[in-house]
Amino acid sequence: MVRLNRIYTKAGDGGETRLVGGQKVAKNAPRIEAYGTVDELMSCIGLARTALAAPDAPAGARELEAILRRIQNELFNVGSELATLPADLHPRQARVEARHVAALEHEIDGWNDELPELRSFILPGGGWVASYLHLARTVCRRAERLVVGLPSAEGEAPASQVLPYLNRLSDALFVMSRHASRLYGEPEPLWEPERT
Repeated sequence: MVRLNRIYTKAGDGGETRLVGGQKVAKNAPRIEAYGTVDELMSCIGLARTALAAPDAPAGARELEAILRRIQNELFNVGSELATLPADLHPRQARVEARHVAALEHEIDGWNDELPELRSFILPGGGWVASYLHLARTVCRRAERLVVGLPSAEGEAPASQVLPYLNRLSDALFVMSRHASRLYGEPEPLWEPERT
């Protein structure tokens, strides 16, 4: 059980923080950047969830909101893994697994089957929910890049499913943004290379 009785500790005032295993690191260390970006991603998804939960949301919005809530929980597990050096991971520590990646793939395929074929790249937009999901997608890609850099920065690779999960999630967020545009009846803004 988690108990947070004190929110501030003043321990980080000197620019350092501790990993789950107790190691003291700089607040701008690559591992902190990685899980901090995952935290940012969860906040972006929170924007989309809030919009989807509006009383006037269309049919299907609640289902998408529930999936995003599940994803936020999975991302918290990703953050927990990234906040822990591989040698310190506890066998019962919550983490993302291959089944989470497979669930995202199943959802991507289901939504994609219902969407019109793409004949151009999509520009971020297509309504508030779609825009929030595009923002989340770009933050997810940044988190993925930071996780890819961990082995060269620290010499330690992240847990085995973190990278596949983030990679698949960015694809899922893209397809979700298209799905959201369709739910809300918003046109998808397409890239028009000659319009410059």
